[in-house]
Amino acid sequence: MQEYFNNFKLETTSIWSFPNRGNWATHSGSFRGNWSPYIPKNLILRYTKENDWILDPFLGSGTTAVESALLNRNCIGVDINPKTIQIAKKNMEAIETSCHIIIKHGNACNMNFIKNNSIDLICLHPPYCNIIKYSKDIEDDLSLLNEEEYYKKMCIVASESYRVLKKQKYLAVLIADMRRNGNIIPLGFNVMKIFQSIGFTLKEIVIKEQHNCRSTEKWEGIIKKQCFLLIKHEYLLIFKK
Repeated sequence: MQEYFNNFKLETTSIWSFPNRGNWATHSGSFRGNWSPYIPKNLILRYTKENDWILDPFLGSGTTAVESALLNRNCIGVDINPKTIQIAKKNMEAIETSCHIIIKHGNACNMNFIKNNSIDLICLHPPYCNIIKYSKDIEDDLSLLNEEEYYKKMCIVASESYRVLKKQKYLAVLIADMRRNGNIIPLGFNVMKIFQSIGFTLKEIVIKEQHNCRSTEKWEGIIKKQCFLLIKHEYLLIFKK
């Protein structure tokens, strides 16, 4: 466990950048769109203590669950895609822990299996609208929705998150902006407003620099011909209930 903490420093500014995205335990960049394990690691260490309960309603390949286990926290990981759930379970197989790690096929819009005011930290890395599609026809898969429907579902996700989170505890959302017809769609700011409208207080805005994006090479060729900038940042929005 000591090796896990060697050379690790908790982030202390509002700019986060991880050129080395993290490859310890079962982490890898093979699952498209997953977040760097440095992000949940920082969030868990800063906002929770051992044996607290972490929730990730968009579990993906299981990054948050793995970090929770390594840091002696309990975790509920939810994902709407059954194929993704199998990937997350496989990534957890090699992790030894005495904590409770629950990986469940479910919908972030309806987490009625979780009690009110029972979660100590929520980590969300939802799809960025329909930029990357994670399935073909799964109902309520946010990655398949247009912008208007996406915001409606995110409002439900925010409401469910507010319900299950304990008072005075924290929720973090990693989100980015989009571009349409050469113009910016402020997805990050719009999602921020949704969570504020539900009752969350905005605690921090972290600018996270993007690295190793598969589409970078394609977009670099396009921006040479058109007049716009390549998006290289994401927002890590940290709220308090």
